Amino acid sequence: MFVHIRNSAAPEIRLPEDDVKDAWDEEEEAEEEGEECAASCYGENRVNAALDRRLREELQDKRTDSRYREMQVFRQKLPSYNMKEEIIKIVNANQVTVISGETGCGKTTQVTQFILDDFINKGKGSACHIVCTQPRRISAISVAERVAAERAEPCGRGCSTGYQIRLECQLPRKQGSILYCTTGIVLQWLQSDQQLTSVSHIVLDEVHERNLQSDMLMAIVKDLLKIRPDLKVILMSATLNAEKFSQYFDKCPMLHIPGLTFPVKEYLLEDVYEMVNFCPKESDCRPRTNRRFMQGRNTRPEKAEKEEIYRERFPEYLQQLRGKYSESTIQALEYTDDEKVNLDLIVELIRHIVLKAEDGAILVFLPGWDNISKLNDLLMSQVMFKSDRFIIIPLHSLMPTVNQTQVFKTPPPGVRKIVIATNIAETSITIDDVVHVIDGGKLKETNYDTQNNIRTMTAEWVSHANAKQRKGRAGRVKPGYCYHLYNRLRESLLDDYQLPEIVRTPLEELCLQVKILKLGGIATFLQKVMDSPSREAILLAITHLMELNALDKREELTPLGFHLARLPVEPHIGKMILFGALFCCLDPVLTIAASLSFKDPFVIPLGKDKLADAKRKELSQNTKSDHLTVLNAFRVSVC
Repeated sequence: MFVHIRNSAAPEIRLPEDDVKDAWDEEEEAEEEGEECAASCYGENRVNAALDRRLREELQDKRTDSRYREMQVFRQKLPSYNMKEEIIKIVNANQVTVISGETGCGKTTQVTQFILDDFINKGKGSACHIVCTQPRRISAISVAERVAAERAEPCGRGCSTGYQIRLECQLPRKQGSILYCTTGIVLQWLQSDQQLTSVSHIVLDEVHERNLQSDMLMAIVKDLLKIRPDLKVILMSATLNAEKFSQYFDKCPMLHIPGLTFPVKEYLLEDVYEMVNFCPKESDCRPRTNRRFMQGRNTRPEKAEKEEIYRERFPEYLQQLRGKYSESTIQALEYTDDEKVNLDLIVELIRHIVLKAEDGAILVFLPGWDNISKLNDLLMSQVMFKSDRFIIIPLHSLMPTVNQTQVFKTPPPGVRKIVIATNIAETSITIDDVVHVIDGGKLKETNYDTQNNIRTMTAEWVSHANAKQRKGRAGRVKPGYCYHLYNRLRESLLDDYQLPEIVRTPLEELCLQVKILKLGGIATFLQKVMDSPSREAILLAITHLMELNALDKREELTPLGFHLARLPVEPHIGKMILFGALFCCLDPVLTIAASLSFKDPFVIPLGKDKLADAKRKELSQNTKSDHLTVLNAFRVSVC
């Protein structure tokens, strides 16, 4: 069992339920440490002539360092390096700049260095402190370490490059530096320094993901620009709807950097079926009359409309394939349930790649941890993959950071690396030796029904932007291959981009953040966001917070609301935890909070409904309470 924890100072993570009791204490300590780090390391930014001279001398001395020169040779091959002068010129001339770049162009690692080196060379290094936000912890760490290596320095330790994430940091020097951090860290700083006085440049990377925190930070920064005319803002992404972001920031200038990737050959589901001669199991099939998503899963009308189009066009699509593909492939397409990610097909495809395709690491994209763990088990159950010729690495946000960094290590000759990941591997993270990408075609997405106040986390189809990012993971070192596990008809109906998180999630936590950051009225602020949520969703969130006594009638934080805003959980669960502490029953309440913050811990096997109900009744111990049933189940499991 795991608990899902959301923190204002970091992107959401998942921790093992066994560690939940310690996590609450660690969270409070981390927030205090983060504030101390911010206060001590990023104080008022003063121009320091002596420091300017020292920084310039250090940069000049590096040119005689063999490691630095070796890295310079690599950097000069990147497309972004060829546009160095143009990038510096446009950033210096404008308060906001939008930079889009194809995968592999080096924008995340190079743009920050161009700016810093330009300041140092001009004798103004002490006035430069660049903060680059990343949507995920592993991205912040891996990019910071890469940039530090390119500058022939250790990461952090008072050098020019460092990182800060929740519970972990390697901080750079106070001035003349680059800090990579998660978006939530900057939001945390804003509680004590609303003008980010020590920051000279803020780079918002991977903004196309449109998560809740990045959208909120963009709106805050847009207002901050009026107070801080000296602040420079750079928006970056690989698959960016540049025009939309430019319009949001008052038609700011745009710059595009071409990519540096080898060609990637793409295959769709019908090609994969034909390639591996796969015959789906009976359990993976369904009658053609049921070939559509359940309406209850589609909270967006446009999704239901697309499913209707898919159902209507499917017979004609199959007819077009006849003569081009074998009859077994046509039948597999006709009867396979495409709502599920077919792990057996992925295993067969991996076997095919290993036995018949080119060498190189294999990267598999799956929606969530359950799929990742099952595929890992399926692979490890086969004798072939148990050998020392394979390294299988699961990659998920719930894994410790130390384990995540294993994916970057190149295996010895004769050993093939297989990485099984969620969309955490889509952006910023570059696994250099990947040649084969298997795109499961799905990702986990939160949807919210305001009418029924129901939130669901379901596996939805990827967008064209996601597919492009996944394809771009291959072809970094030589020509690559991408296998999309959806058919050509499905591909034609994919959305161009994912729907922004802010319009498909409950807003209670966000509303509390608006108030603790003193951003004014909740509805007024949320109207400033690029894609503002519906009026109904905003009013519903405010009403819920008033019912929780987190907000008063004037929409101001109550003492309870202040504490709930600082807790890394949903407000109603936070209130339960606080009352658990007040009534001296914190230990069982934390266990219940953990279960409520994640999915149902109970599994009901097909055909064993009555047995499962009997076991749950036994665990309830006649309490007639779902919460106490979960508590009893946890206690039994740890005994």
